[in-house]
Amino acid sequence: MSFSIRSFGFSMAVFALTAFAVQAAPVVKGPGRGSLIIAGGGKLGPEILGRFITLAGGPSAEIVVIPTAGGAASYGSDCDCLKIFRELGASNLTVLHTTDRKEADSEAFTAPLRRAKAVWFVGGRQWRLVDSYLGTRTETEIHNLLARGGVVGGTSAGASIQASYMVRGARSGNEVIMAPGYEQGFGLITGAAVDQHVTARHREGDLDAVVTKHPDVLGIGIDQSTAIEVTRDRFKVLGAGHVFIHDGTEQPNGGRYYLMQAGDGFDLGKLTATARR
Repeated sequence: MSFSIRSFGFSMAVFALTAFAVQAAPVVKGPGRGSLIIAGGGKLGPEILGRFITLAGGPSAEIVVIPTAGGAASYGSDCDCLKIFRELGASNLTVLHTTDRKEADSEAFTAPLRRAKAVWFVGGRQWRLVDSYLGTRTETEIHNLLARGGVVGGTSAGASIQASYMVRGARSGNEVIMAPGYEQGFGLITGAAVDQHVTARHREGDLDAVVTKHPDVLGIGIDQSTAIEVTRDRFKVLGAGHVFIHDGTEQPNGGRYYLMQAGDGFDLGKLTATARR
């Protein structure tokens, strides 16, 4: 048996490229149990917040609201962050907030999360959520809440923090898409990066840079007044705007993303849009 060094080298190069492509393909997974509501900011209608309350178990369900991304020193039971839930009849609401990681890692602070059926992250700046909660008992209890079949939701910064790759985490400003030291989210949906306020802030193509640098990440951009509901290996689109899927492939629109809208579904395992439901 004989072969040329040149042909062997070519075969190895093809193998290496193939192996890289297989390695680079995003592996996107939602929570094994429970659901996520990931919203793109702006005014959220009852088709989004009402759905969150329904998944929590109804208006009497225990819901924890975390407003830390907003940046205030303290939040009480009169927090404006509760208004949107009260307007829809939710009555069993707890505000949870700290900037002290030691407190966030304590059993006493996380007790409401162990009782709750749902937790909601208010918008603001992602880095504040990272500084306060990433790697603490608070984050662990949020994962545990999902494992019990609960629901985690959030809007704007509270959307991006739910992904494994977190965008716009820079302390210097949210115009920085990839910020070293602030690129890790809570990983409630893994293999993905979530951006928000897309059309309103002209961010349509911004996630292209993320998926180019990190080809193992699927980019999901969400308009204001829009959300995705993630359950295990699928999500569906809720609300008035669009969801932008950045998968690194050239699209007929000249960009590297395609659009989805309310009623559209997406198969996270196959990385393809599915028929409307």
